[in-house]
Amino acid sequence: MKLKQIPADFHVEEITKAAPVGEGSYSLYKLEKKNWTTPDALALIRRRWKVPLSRISYGGLKDRHAETIQYLTIFHGPQRNFTHPGISVTHLGLRPEPYESNDIQANRFTLTLRSMSKKAIALALGSIKELEQVGVPNYFDEQRFGSVSFDGRFVAKEMVLGRYEQALKTALMSPYEHDRTAMKEEKSLLRDHWGDWALLKKKLEWGHPRMIVDYLAHHPDDFRGALERLKPELRGLYLSAWQSFLWNKMLALWLNENIPHGQLLTLRARLGDLPAPRTMSPDNREIWKSLMLPLPSARLKLDPEAPWAKLVEAVMEDEGLKLEQIKLKDFRKPFFSKGDRAAAVIPSGLTARDEADDKNPDKRKLILRFDLPRGCYATLIIKRLTQVKDS
Repeated sequence: MKLKQIPADFHVEEITKAAPVGEGSYSLYKLEKKNWTTPDALALIRRRWKVPLSRISYGGLKDRHAETIQYLTIFHGPQRNFTHPGISVTHLGLRPEPYESNDIQANRFTLTLRSMSKKAIALALGSIKELEQVGVPNYFDEQRFGSVSFDGRFVAKEMVLGRYEQALKTALMSPYEHDRTAMKEEKSLLRDHWGDWALLKKKLEWGHPRMIVDYLAHHPDDFRGALERLKPELRGLYLSAWQSFLWNKMLALWLNENIPHGQLLTLRARLGDLPAPRTMSPDNREIWKSLMLPLPSARLKLDPEAPWAKLVEAVMEDEGLKLEQIKLKDFRKPFFSKGDRAAAVIPSGLTARDEADDKNPDKRKLILRFDLPRGCYATLIIKRLTQVKDS
């Protein structure tokens, strides 16, 4: 099965009621992009219009290898459009509030799965009824863990444990799947000459790692201070990645403890395979659809009577930590998130259509359309339908 063989194969659009009202301090825009990440597209907009990041608000990140539609506001932004290869920005009007994640009612997906056999198509179509009944576990999927190194080391965990030098090494030197040639060379220099800050200052091109090296050249033992100089968005990604991994472990544990083995199947994942329900008894289904699990952190007040209390304790024990340790000491920012996340997600308006694959001779393609709440991953729907194995 091939996903994203061409950008049009993965189309996602934010569904929102946010609209211009004719007046206000915020210009509302529709951003249509292809082969651009959201941060890179926003950086281009900032350069084109000479707008500081602090004036831009948006709801969420959208994939690079996709056709996407999302919305943003700019405080006192220009009331005009612009286009660039792969990017179209349309000014919609003015509104009194910035556009935020809460403005996203859902994300609407149109996905084309290519190079499928007739048997694979039949299995996927046969799984749709089960999917409509019990949905999929609302795991954080692979996209959430792009900052996790190949050896599975989490920057945030190293920071929590006070191993600041190791955290910085992981952040700056760990190889990732989509590293470009220049990035690989930069990381090789850091690995070969770590600690020789004067030499690295000479060899590294100016950029974020070089800025960190420059700080260490003047403060060679202050790795905590160097970590504070990482880009805020990167530090936030590191924290959310580890916290999401812990949450996934909680949900997997609940499923393994509450759903009979024969009713589960397994979804493949880079950080460890995860259970998913194929079917459920009516009683379990009702519990499942209303189950909420908290994001673990020191800010979470552990209620021994809560249905998730033992899950949190078990996951923390497996990590070799206590819940009250899940915080960053001596750092001004950022913080681990606080809140609850639904255990199950059921796509709405799900349709599937089988057609001949125009890109792969003698193969079929499956076109899926559905809506998901914000923060949920369409790739889990694909895994549920196509990439499963029995537990």
